[in-house]
Amino acid sequence: MDFLGFTVEWQPDPDNVYLTSGADNLALHRVPEPRASSGQALDHLGLIVRAASDVDGWATYLEDLGVTIVAKPKTHRDGARSCYIKDPDGNTIQIIHHPPISAA
Repeated sequence: MDFLGFTVEWQPDPDNVYLTSGADNLALHRVPEPRASSGQALDHLGLIVRAASDVDGWATYLEDLGVTIVAKPKTHRDGARSCYIKDPDGNTIQIIHHPPISAA
């Protein structure tokens, strides 16, 4: 990914790698076969928020609006905090606070 200006920030195992440009983040996760019943190859899209508490605030706000919460807010092993929701088309969206880039 060097040609796109990304460097490896963290690779916890052979199936997951987290790349950063310093102001952005790209998480690549190997999808186990078979794919989801929808046939969708995209696992999820992530949206960065500035503070860990913003994840909880967005989850509460969206849940109050009737948005499907796939995974409630939690802190991950790398210190990031996120939740997952479904958009109206059924795509999974992660709202994430990732300390190395959230304040950028």
